Amino acid sequence: MWGRFRKAGGRVADVLRTEQKAGEGKRPHNLFEAAATYVTACADDDQARADEAAGWVSPEALSFGVNELACRAVIALARERGEPPESVARDLLGLPAA
Repeated sequence: MWGRFRKAGGRVADVLRTEQKAGEGKRPHNLFEAAATYVTACADDDQARADEAAGWVSPEALSFGVNELACRAVIALARERGEPPESVARDLLGLPAA
């Protein structure tokens, strides 16, 4: 019976504790951090780093983040070049002009 009280008391103390436990000092990575790290690792041909970043979020979230990064990059490059985003995207992929 006393074991139950100790266990319940420990849970209450954990909830009320304001300092962080060991290993909780790092905040979790968000999907955009994971996408940026994954894409740059792939560009640098660093498979270990790409695998690490892929483990930070779900595959669906990583896919969304990579897609968002691609869209933003094409738009930024199109503005820089003064060209429409479609022609920039086709040029980056080595496709003929539409």
